[in-house]
Amino acid sequence: MNAPLKLLIIDDSEEILTALTNFFTQKKYEVVSAANGLDGLKHIEAKDAYFDLIITDLGLPNISGVAIISIVKKKFPNTPVIAITGWGEHPESLAKEASADIVLEKPFKLPELEQLVEKLLKR
Repeated sequence: MNAPLKLLIIDDSEEILTALTNFFTQKKYEVVSAANGLDGLKHIEAKDAYFDLIITDLGLPNISGVAIISIVKKKFPNTPVIAITGWGEHPESLAKEASADIVLEKPFKLPELEQLVEKLLKR
């Protein structure tokens, strides 16, 4: 059997982080979660770290989601990143500038996010 696909999910909302982690774990993904940008970056930069896909909020404490996306795209250009945001249009343009593959505005439905994850992982 194939190893499960590995996701990193970064969001400072405990409710959203828990919901996403539980949802993708039930869908047979291996999920690593972080509640702020600094912890997310530590996971990304850990020795032998590898993620098939990263989902990050844009408005994070310590290190912004935009910074996370920029770092990921420099170090791991083939790793797809989905940016999620509850802010208006400006952060969306920043996320696009930082090369997020998809920007998804909150609120969103979990099946919608799952479809986007599946689409990006089939490339």
